[in-house]
Amino acid sequence: MVEERLSRLREYVEKSRALVFFGGAGVSTESGIPDFRSTDGLYHQEWKYPPETILSHSFFVQHTEEFYRFYKKKMLCLNALPNAAHKKLARLEEQGKLTAVITQNIDGLHQMAGSKKVYELHGSVHRNYCQTCGKFYDAHYMLEAEGVPRCECGGLIKPDVVLYEEGLDQKTIQGAVEAIAHADLLIIGGTSLAVYPAAGLIDYFTGKHLVVINRAATPRDSHADLLLQANIGEVLSGI
Repeated sequence: MVEERLSRLREYVEKSRALVFFGGAGVSTESGIPDFRSTDGLYHQEWKYPPETILSHSFFVQHTEEFYRFYKKKMLCLNALPNAAHKKLARLEEQGKLTAVITQNIDGLHQMAGSKKVYELHGSVHRNYCQTCGKFYDAHYMLEAEGVPRCECGGLIKPDVVLYEEGLDQKTIQGAVEAIAHADLLIIGGTSLAVYPAAGLIDYFTGKHLVVINRAATPRDSHADLLLQANIGEVLSGI
């Protein structure tokens, strides 16, 4: 059954002229980056708040030091490397098959693998700006900074990451919508499609085939032409 579905996926990809990939945390967990929503038994011994609270705009403003303690420990996984999924998507773009990657991840692994057209819906840990003068700082500066990262001008540095209570970048949304609207094949991978407004972008797809690759069930499973409940890296390696 799995081989039959992989064969269908290969056929879809082979015939596609405008493939778009929409991915989430499951793409990066295979590179060793934990999904911040999954908390282990030790979590509550170290953190007094749930991750969704810590990663909110109001928490960033009101508890900046605690925000950065969590951010540096849980969100800055700078030793992670692209996995099979990232590499295959970059290869498909190189071959002229894939027109865009739309990701909810903030780790930059798609670009590290070689992908050029990447819409980062929730921003990137690799872009950080002083809120006073606008000077740019990379992720390594943020990780190595003592306490709250400060600019040389004294201003507070904020990651270019979309926190809860903040809106998505309109230019990024527009690019993602256009890519999805013009796709003939949309592959959704490694995401539960539970985070909005990002998950709502799928509604703009009117192409030929919708493929869902995710270990757990998603709200789009019943709409998919092809459903594979497996690791995204394993599936994409097989095409």
